[in-house]
Amino acid sequence: MSRAFLVVMDSVGIGGAPDAADFGDAGANTLAHIAAECAVGRAEVGRSGPLRLPHLDGLGLGAACRLASGAEVPGLTAAPSGRWGAATEVSRGKDTPSGHWELAGVPVPWDWTYFPDTQPAFPEALVAEVCRLAGTAGILGNCHASGIPIIERHGAEHLRSGWPICYTSADSVFQIAAHEESFGLDRLIALCAALAPSLHAMKVGRVIARPFTGQGGAFQRTANRRDFAIAPPAPTLLDWAASAGRMTHAIGKIGDIFSHRGIGRLHKGKDDLALFDHLDRLVAEAEPGSLTFANFVEFDSLYGHRRDVAGYARALEVFDSRVGTFLTRLRPGDLALFTADHGNDPTFRGTEHTRERVPVLAAGVGAGEIGLCAFTDMAASVAAHLGIPAQGPGRSFL
Repeated sequence: MSRAFLVVMDSVGIGGAPDAADFGDAGANTLAHIAAECAVGRAEVGRSGPLRLPHLDGLGLGAACRLASGAEVPGLTAAPSGRWGAATEVSRGKDTPSGHWELAGVPVPWDWTYFPDTQPAFPEALVAEVCRLAGTAGILGNCHASGIPIIERHGAEHLRSGWPICYTSADSVFQIAAHEESFGLDRLIALCAALAPSLHAMKVGRVIARPFTGQGGAFQRTANRRDFAIAPPAPTLLDWAASAGRMTHAIGKIGDIFSHRGIGRLHKGKDDLALFDHLDRLVAEAEPGSLTFANFVEFDSLYGHRRDVAGYARALEVFDSRVGTFLTRLRPGDLALFTADHGNDPTFRGTEHTRERVPVLAAGVGAGEIGLCAFTDMAASVAAHLGIPAQGPGRSFL
């Protein structure tokens, strides 16, 4: 019985989104620009030379980027041995839930709520509710910010006052950072869980708990992040598979993104290497007919948002080496589908996601060009491969 592995390389966009200008992202191309920086020697920290991704490129990564945007990708010139193409999103967002839901067959039918890039960023009623639930007289932050800088800016005052650090970004998110020991990890998670329903009613996509440890000048975020995402508006690929009696495995933050719907077993880890250990184990152990859905977040969280080109390139190369071993362990009849949910071009202005097309790289189903397709086509293709009914608007490219 066929198995499927749907692997999301978080933020590994390949440019070319036809509506990129509507999001202020005309010209963004995460993969091509990283490769270009590597080719001219501007990504030499922890690695050196041209970008080397022989296994993903062998499946068609370089070809997919050329198809999506017309951009040449230095170092990625292999003749594809897999099925390859590029997918375009229709949801009005460039965020994690929009991308993943649409990959799973459900475009977002509403406009997300975004907080203004002003200070304060949040309405008084929301601030009052945070204070009531947290039992504090106020909050810190109340602005657009990146996670590490705002913790460095307000961490000492947070330890002194006990006030939570609340911030947002260009995405539809409300984030709360708090010290695991002085504020309490359980208290932080409970606060975010209590806030989530009212923010979801406002169509804010996620409430995110961002715990950290340490003291002034040496604060560090921990692996205990929790995302409270609004539930998908319709059954997704995970639900389709579960309803058909198939086992579903979720690796990384897939559980949070899909509000734990349609998930049989959840596999978490402290970092992407630990998550790939789960993927390696599941390619050996996952049940016949099962679906494994994985997210590898560190391309986005550690390197894209921080505009760390060398770090992003290094992470891609490490990931590619693991992909090579993974591909040798696929069984006859397995489908492995590698894609992304949006872009996060580390050479682009700002520190936010970028609106881009994403790669579609399929192993185990022969070779050939898929062409330009829709995000939802991936869900339809996985469903077709597993022999289960698809309920979304996508069309299988298999």
